[in-house]
Amino acid sequence: MPVNPDLVGRDFPPTSPYLVGREKVREFARAVFADDPQHTDPAAAQALGYADVVAPPTFAIVVQEQTLQQLLAQPDSGIVLQNVLHAEQRFAYTRPIVAGDELTGRLAVTGIRALGGNAMVTSESVITDASGAHVVTATSVLVVGEGEK
Repeated sequence: MPVNPDLVGRDFPPTSPYLVGREKVREFARAVFADDPQHTDPAAAQALGYADVVAPPTFAIVVQEQTLQQLLAQPDSGIVLQNVLHAEQRFAYTRPIVAGDELTGRLAVTGIRALGGNAMVTSESVITDASGAHVVTATSVLVVGEGEK
């Protein structure tokens, strides 16, 4: 089944809140080789004016992944995970993610276009904090192949 074009414009419900933990930020920073002390040392982050350690910019993918799971779980999507390649990723921040933040993501499919025998699915995950304030919008482009015929 090809990717369902009716996905464009579909909005998904907010994810469950994700509490950003200090150790998760530290683990992520080590995994992506983000060695600035603000990512691991609370005192260094506080010296920069933050309440706790600051997540590296790509940390937002942790929350965005929850939103993408909603898309992949849609039975009418035409998207089969084994045929998906994550092609592009962008982040537009209002402020950094800091340990202690409680974040919620909300996904919208913003575009689908054909590329050869594949489909490029663009989605935006708007991530907000516990007060509802915007933190980051994470935009992903997935290339979805048709798989074996």
